[in-house]
Amino acid sequence: MSVTTKRLERGIMACAIVPLDEQQVTEPSAVGKDRTLPALHPDRKEERCFVPYRPPPEDGSPAQVEEFLEHAKFITEDLEWLLALPHDKFWCQVVFDETLQKCLDSYLCHASRGLDPAGLPCSPAVADVQRCIHRAVFMTFLRMATHKESKVETAQGSVWENFLTPTVFGEIIYENFLFDIPKILDLCVLFGKGNTQLLHKMIGNIFTQQPGYYSDLDETVPSVLQVFDTILDKCGLQCEGAGAMEPLKLNANGRPTAMTMSQQDLVDLVLYLCDSTTTIHAFLDIYPPACSTFQSHGFLSRLVSFYESAVPDMEKAVRKRNFTDKGLKEDLWKRMCHSCKRMVEVAHLLLQQSCLQPILEGFLSDYDEQFPIAEDISLLQQALPLIDETRTSYLLQGVQSAWDSVGRRRPQGHLQTKALPAAQGGAVGGRASPLGQRESGEGGESPRGAEAPLYMPHKGNNGAVCSLSVGELESLLSSIKELLPDLGEGFLLACLQEYDYSPELVIHNILEQQLAPRLDTLDRAMPRPPKEDLPAVLSNRSNVFDDDEFDVFHRDQVDMSRIWKGRRKGESAQEILGDKQHIEEQRERYRAYETVVDEVMVEPGAAYTLDGDYDDEYDDTYDVNQVGANDLDGDSLLSRRPFTIPLVLRTGNKPQFEQEEDEEEDARTVENHAPRDQFVQDPALLRERAEARRAAVQQRKGYRPEPAGSVVGRPKGQGQTQETAQDRRKKEASKGRGANHNRRNMADRKRNKGMIPS
Repeated sequence: MSVTTKRLERGIMACAIVPLDEQQVTEPSAVGKDRTLPALHPDRKEERCFVPYRPPPEDGSPAQVEEFLEHAKFITEDLEWLLALPHDKFWCQVVFDETLQKCLDSYLCHASRGLDPAGLPCSPAVADVQRCIHRAVFMTFLRMATHKESKVETAQGSVWENFLTPTVFGEIIYENFLFDIPKILDLCVLFGKGNTQLLHKMIGNIFTQQPGYYSDLDETVPSVLQVFDTILDKCGLQCEGAGAMEPLKLNANGRPTAMTMSQQDLVDLVLYLCDSTTTIHAFLDIYPPACSTFQSHGFLSRLVSFYESAVPDMEKAVRKRNFTDKGLKEDLWKRMCHSCKRMVEVAHLLLQQSCLQPILEGFLSDYDEQFPIAEDISLLQQALPLIDETRTSYLLQGVQSAWDSVGRRRPQGHLQTKALPAAQGGAVGGRASPLGQRESGEGGESPRGAEAPLYMPHKGNNGAVCSLSVGELESLLSSIKELLPDLGEGFLLACLQEYDYSPELVIHNILEQQLAPRLDTLDRAMPRPPKEDLPAVLSNRSNVFDDDEFDVFHRDQVDMSRIWKGRRKGESAQEILGDKQHIEEQRERYRAYETVVDEVMVEPGAAYTLDGDYDDEYDDTYDVNQVGANDLDGDSLLSRRPFTIPLVLRTGNKPQFEQEEDEEEDARTVENHAPRDQFVQDPALLRERAEARRAAVQQRKGYRPEPAGSVVGRPKGQGQTQETAQDRRKKEASKGRGANHNRRNMADRKRNKGMIPS
């Protein structure tokens, strides 16, 4: 860094927190001596030549595109260098460099608008460099419209480190033609899309710091109106009604019309109309306060008359005239539709800002301030309960929007106005008296508007029921304590209960000294009442584990060595298996069986008794008859006489028991005659014996077996007997009852249920 630059920085820092127009800097002169200059001085301007802007080539030849890219690169680099300059250097360059103003003016003049055919870039490189230039120009104008920058924090608060005095700033931009009305109009058209808020703030700052622009705008509106007269004159028309400024000339009938003029004149006329209407709409949409200036010249009526006179003829000419280029005809029709839309939107803006907005500012908000509309709607709701609540809420929202649109705040009392209950205050015949809602003033008149007392919501006899959670209630108390820290929480809690837990209403009534009589008697430093202790649950608790060794609710000391989580530490499977403590515990019990007394000495004349044993005479009834002593291991009694069911216990199925008896006798006979060494009998012999027994039983019961059917019959062609035909019918009817003959039916059933894919 050079010594000169350091000196300049020290000089500027010495003038910190001083407007730029009052700062003095010290710098070396050409002869080597230091000199003191104002911060804004022509000698402090850097020698740099800003080249003017040229639009991209239309034919798109490589040589011309390369030339344009190089030219645009110079402009971008110069503007980025300008934006990087410090505050004082930037303003010296802006004020005293004429080439910079020519560069910026050339871009505003030649930059393509939204509907221009040349607005489409011919290559991506051209599109990128166009975006860079567009952004650099916008940032330059934005910095030029700002008189303060570099906000810093100090002990006294936030201050602007670099700034200009507002009056000096207004003189600089006005006297040096940094901004004028045509430039502002072009800025709105070129940069309005996506930057509406920045442009509104920028233009508002320009008009605020330099009111002379309002007079320039007032002089510009007649020139804008002259545009409409020029278009009407080119079309051979004249504005109708009061908007006509001049009488119709005698030779006006011989002038060309939209249908008879040349094609190029019609194209120029449509482009002129489209550009003018788009510019006017962009400016009024971004900066609505200018609508009053336009309307002061009767712009709305002139616009409507022009629309009715010129637009139909121009649309008719575009539709019915023959154009050699169909694309040109479509483009003209598109521009005409765009122009019509912009004119309608301009008329809406003028009506909104010049007619409707003053009504909201002058009448509706003032009327609601003096006579609250919400109170009137409340009276109507009590008198006519069938009024639609949706419509009334819509009206109240419209009134609130009126307050918001004018930037004013409704009185606090109007925000809490609510409908009174029908049974409150002088009700007659079940309807509330309107006079009972306001306190009567002197002379029987009720105070209204700002003098009307604030309405407090009515509470029932049993008090308000708090539907808030503990956290929400604590939040309400903390919000009030931040504003009124000297009040106690108990007093604030009583106020919240009184005013339906509305913190705004509580704060307002405390500050306005309008508390209810019940609250005035309370101590304002009253603390919150202590919480009631809940009844002891453990004292009334009953449990199956009460008073056991682990009952911590009734025992002060518990053996913690017997309590652990998970597997007990220090124990292994080998230790658990090797623990024989339970054997020691059982040792005393079995120790009584160690001594066996073989002989007991009994004294003469004393009877021997066993303590604790039952003493009775010995029973020798069965000593002689040794029952079962010589019997075999089997049940000999059953072998001598088989077990039979008594007659009284038998059922009516007598043949069944007889059959069973016969089978048992046959089985015993077979067993008696079977050889001893035969382990398993012949199955064929067993089947023959079973069949013989079955035949004997059936013969005894008189059962006639069904004759064997024959479904084979005779050979084909010889006829079948009646028995064969009957057997075939019987087989066909009975073949699905058993075995696998019903497989077809079950397969069809599964297929119908979707179990088998078809």
